[in-house]
Amino acid sequence: MTTRPTAAPPIVVAVDGCRASVRADDPVFSRGDGVFETALVRDGVVLLLGEHLTRLTGSAALAGLPCPDSARWLAAVAAAVGRWPGGEAALRLVLGRGVDAVVAFVMVSAVPARAAVARRDGVAAVTLVRPHWPLAAAKSLSYAANVAALRHAEQAGAGDAVFVDATGAVLEGPRSAVVLAVRGSAGEPVLVTPDASSILPSTTQRALFVAAAAQGVECRFRRVTVSDLVAAQGVWLLSAITLAARVHTLDGQELAGSPFESLIAELIDGQS
Repeated sequence: MTTRPTAAPPIVVAVDGCRASVRADDPVFSRGDGVFETALVRDGVVLLLGEHLTRLTGSAALAGLPCPDSARWLAAVAAAVGRWPGGEAALRLVLGRGVDAVVAFVMVSAVPARAAVARRDGVAAVTLVRPHWPLAAAKSLSYAANVAALRHAEQAGAGDAVFVDATGAVLEGPRSAVVLAVRGSAGEPVLVTPDASSILPSTTQRALFVAAAAQGVECRFRRVTVSDLVAAQGVWLLSAITLAARVHTLDGQELAGSPFESLIAELIDGQS
């Protein structure tokens, strides 16, 4: 009988001057009063770490949380990553409100198996209407609505969801940004992402657009509808850990394969 290898246990390092432990009466635990960031670690390097720290600071400001300075976060990141045994890992920066002190820590853990499957095979997704959410631009630990959306998608036989607003405009996924490819006037690829104020700014989408622009690929921010997704030359859900998962089925309708899939893979894999 063979046994499956056990993943390395998570490594947790407290940010200097803060708690890594959470008390039962801490608002970060009892109310989800906190923010976080997740980044991919490859060969001991945290991808887009500066961008994630910038977004963490912005999320903290929106949530009214005191945020340790970047030097203390970087020291905790270096300590945690340095203890990881090797290979890809997921790094999480967590900041929350405690009753007597700030809760702030770095955690490094194994990449979920679903991420590798989504990268390789793509995902089926369903669309869901998301009500107005004041903290939409912050990466909040108040994640119940997102978890409920993912659970609904699973019950519908899909692996992910795409939020739309009450007007039918596409927003984002519960844990991802939406990017689609369309053909330009000469048949060239044009990358598009929804432009709305109630979207969390995506570090992965921004890095993709920077890499695409450097290769002369046009990138646009504009209103996107579900019919735009169906008609596109490829739709992807982008996130820090999965990177890019092509949506092959939307609301039960199979989407056409993308002639630009290798381009997206090349651009997304070059982020650093």
